Amino acid sequence: MMIGKAKFVSLLISVVIAVLPFAAHAQKNSLPNIIVIFTDDQGYGDLGCFGAEGFETPNFDKLAADGIRFTNLYVPATVCTPSRAALLTGKYPKRLNLHEQVIYPYSNNGLDTSSVTLADMLKQQGYFTSIVGKWHLGHKPEYMPNNQGFDYYFGVPYSNDMNAHFYKSIGFQSPPLPLYRNWEMIGENPDQRQLTKTFTAETIDIIKRESKNPFFIYLAHIMPHLPLHASEDFVGKSKLGIYGDVIMELDWSIGEIVKALKQEGVYDNTIIFFTSDNGPVTSVGGSTAGLRGQKAQTWEGGQRVPGIMVWPNQVPPAKVSDQMITTMDLFPTLASITGYRIDDEMILDGMNIGKHLRKPNRKLDDRPFLYYSRDGIVEAIRYGDWKLHIQKNIGWDKEKNGEFQPALYNLKTDSSESTDLSNEFPGKVKELEKILEDYSKTIVTAIR
Repeated sequence: MMIGKAKFVSLLISVVIAVLPFAAHAQKNSLPNIIVIFTDDQGYGDLGCFGAEGFETPNFDKLAADGIRFTNLYVPATVCTPSRAALLTGKYPKRLNLHEQVIYPYSNNGLDTSSVTLADMLKQQGYFTSIVGKWHLGHKPEYMPNNQGFDYYFGVPYSNDMNAHFYKSIGFQSPPLPLYRNWEMIGENPDQRQLTKTFTAETIDIIKRESKNPFFIYLAHIMPHLPLHASEDFVGKSKLGIYGDVIMELDWSIGEIVKALKQEGVYDNTIIFFTSDNGPVTSVGGSTAGLRGQKAQTWEGGQRVPGIMVWPNQVPPAKVSDQMITTMDLFPTLASITGYRIDDEMILDGMNIGKHLRKPNRKLDDRPFLYYSRDGIVEAIRYGDWKLHIQKNIGWDKEKNGEFQPALYNLKTDSSESTDLSNEFPGKVKELEKILEDYSKTIVTAIR
């Protein structure tokens, strides 16, 4: 049967109009789900696949087998607040004026809402955005997660040791640790033994509720930050005591989340990025796997952290990357993956590593990496395989060792920073000093 040209055009338009919603839906669902898991004070050596002893982490190890394990992943801070600010913005904390110390219950500052966060970016791209766990970027209303691009928030506003703590230096008695759901404080002094389970259950609930559309979950566990707590199902499970018990429960959490993703049929199109906010407290069992130093120090043990990324649809399995990666790389990488256009005026310190993720053998260009102390002072720089320490305010015994002198290490052959090569390579010292001088001038405090 023949139809007229006008009728055919009309029919074609009707078909296109009918199909458009389905095409838009299909395009929306082609975006990968994104889960960023950030533990608190977990050391470089605190996973089985990174050499842990005294406990097992089969779920973390399986995750690494499904994707890429990063052996040179860094956070640009040695403590909580600045590290979290960098993760969410792709910027050195100094640009955000969050480079000194951490936010306390008596603090009035926070992450300025003019800063574009991962949540802001992904929400604009059509994602449901959520945070579960520890925030620690300002507990005043204007700085809370729902004002920073997150559609949903469940968790605590700062560290678990800030629970009804008395700060003698200023005579301030902080309130019991609050627990929030969005803007509402739904409890105080939560049973910390149950929080890993509770945060896991909230995460799984979001996965099940939002699996038909792209979702972003920032799961920021409070463990293994002191004081250490594990549920009754894990206490006494490890040979390492409570610290090992805590890590084993975090491993269980990973397993439950992966199971939920597979049950919903979205695991293959989900990016999971796991790491820690800084190095461990070694006196309670945290391990740096031989790296020097620990939390709050700019030795490798304070800022090199375990890292895993999985995306079965795109990232090849069972790969190990020894390239220098930072958590600041996450922002530009996810922007590229999701099609977000980074404004020309937006200054980022991370780089897009998307091509490296798909081909982990691809070498990344060398770039400077600055090690800031918790006092906001640059103490060291890495460029290529070389690291130069120029000063030490924390982690150096002046009475025992005298004034700190600049020290040079080749991290490829000496990751434990045990052999100072500054006298042997004075030219390399001068080269790194010049790079540090030039580069640090570009890292200025943008918010005053």
